[in-house]
Amino acid sequence: MKDLKGKVALITGGTKGIGYGVAEALLRQGLKVVITSRDENAANEAADSLASKTNSKGAVIGVQADVRRLDSQKEAVNQALSTFGQLDIVIANAGLGHFGSIEELTVEQWNDVIDTNLSGVFNSIKASVDALKESKGYYITISSLAGTNFFAGGSAYNASKFGVTGFTQAVMLDLRQYGVKVSTIMPGSVSTHFNGNEPSDKGAWKIQIEDMGELVVDLLKMNPRTLPSKIEIRPTTPPSK
Repeated sequence: MKDLKGKVALITGGTKGIGYGVAEALLRQGLKVVITSRDENAANEAADSLASKTNSKGAVIGVQADVRRLDSQKEAVNQALSTFGQLDIVIANAGLGHFGSIEELTVEQWNDVIDTNLSGVFNSIKASVDALKESKGYYITISSLAGTNFFAGGSAYNASKFGVTGFTQAVMLDLRQYGVKVSTIMPGSVSTHFNGNEPSDKGAWKIQIEDMGELVVDLLKMNPRTLPSKIEIRPTTPPSK
């Protein structure tokens, strides 16, 4: 995808954090973007904000969709196709976390993390695979360094991100025969609102959302013959412990 202008991307969980940063970067490259959220108002407000920041009125829309439901993801894909006529890129980004010892973690928390972080990625890809085979498009999933490094209190989150990493790699092998590229990005600490964090100058050492956007653009622009299928990134200089 050396020429990104006019391509269409769907980003799950695009109203803030990584998804918002990626959406902004893509709009600045001349793409058309669909961002989704479970909250319709949040999706529309974020789309308006992005359009204003990037002078991209008409190039970005917000869609209410729940990644936990395949039918909801199919509807989001259909809205992208009906609005912009094609779908070239899907960024499976939506995610959340519940943390605590296995003694404390509830069944509801476990299901919430797995259904959103792992099944949500499955639903996002399953719902759009025909469209991306048609466009010879690109899937990028947002995993985490927690998808290879386990930690106490992270059983649900670790399981979801280990799953996303493995799932994405297998899908990459499934779809490359159709000219569809598939990558997963595994970031360390990113300055977002995740898990109740409030982005501030104190988090300047962390990966910033614009860095994630820049990385996605770089992946999309890479020569089609080359596929970085799994990318780990981390802050260069974290605080001393």
